[in-house]
Amino acid sequence: MLIRGWISLIAAAAVSAGTLQAQVVPGSGTKLENVGDNFEEEAWHYTYNLPKASSNIDKTDRLPAGGSSNGKWLESTYRGTPDFLKRVETPAGGLPGSKGAMAIQTLNSGIPGQRSFKFQQDDLIANLATTVGFLPAGRTPSVVTRVYLPEFDQWEERNGSHFGFRIDCQTMIEKPITGRNFWRRTSYGKQAEPYWPGMFIQFNRKEDQKTDKDTATILIRSGSRGEDLPGPTITKGGCWWTLGLTVTPDGSVHYYGHEGVEELTRRDHLHSGKPYGYSALHMSTFFFNIVNQDDGRTWSTRFIVDDTEVFVAQ
Repeated sequence: MLIRGWISLIAAAAVSAGTLQAQVVPGSGTKLENVGDNFEEEAWHYTYNLPKASSNIDKTDRLPAGGSSNGKWLESTYRGTPDFLKRVETPAGGLPGSKGAMAIQTLNSGIPGQRSFKFQQDDLIANLATTVGFLPAGRTPSVVTRVYLPEFDQWEERNGSHFGFRIDCQTMIEKPITGRNFWRRTSYGKQAEPYWPGMFIQFNRKEDQKTDKDTATILIRSGSRGEDLPGPTITKGGCWWTLGLTVTPDGSVHYYGHEGVEELTRRDHLHSGKPYGYSALHMSTFFFNIVNQDDGRTWSTRFIVDDTEVFVAQ
């Protein structure tokens, strides 16, 4: 297994002293070789089992789910798989030596056979469940990916989020317990609560923004109240970005990103915090999120991802 330079483990000073542990740059520590994907296998393909899931809308899983030929990617039974997943030649500017990457795009993002004419989402889930299982926050898990952004004139023509890179975390919170006791008072107990920190790429279309050029923004999900936080502005398409997320033992999430495909460093720190005010107990998996307007004719923006890697520092 690959050991990254330990000099990057302590990445920056703690934020809000006593609240957040020192940040850990995504990609620090030991790479887990049996998860993630570099898409170099020429026979890589994805098998669909249609109709796909739409449990987030109509509570229907539609099993069995789809999956990739190497077993590293699965259909989300919550939202369903993007309609176009294909190994493609790595665009210019990718990692040296990379010959393959994965294109991701969707058309029918809502309930199969129906049109909502609203923004809907599809997910592609990494298969950590049958390989490494849950990664406790105490192991300081991190995920790094590279994503190619097409030229702005090739994006779906709308403002808003187009692509997401997120992790599946779990915490414990106080919730009302079903039923009431003898005194008819509501009781509370600790129960598991999933949540999904990550980063979205939002398109700012010049016609809608009344500006002279298109831009994009990295949105950080989320602040302590669940609000999206603005990150760096992307001023051009046709380029690669490297994004990374780390969960530290205190349950905080740390967000990193920069243009290009080089390894992340402490200079690429975007934000650290506890999304929704939650402290993560473990990271279950990571996933890509693709968004479009579910009208049956408008394809989402086509993004290309490559060399997604998972690390643990302990």
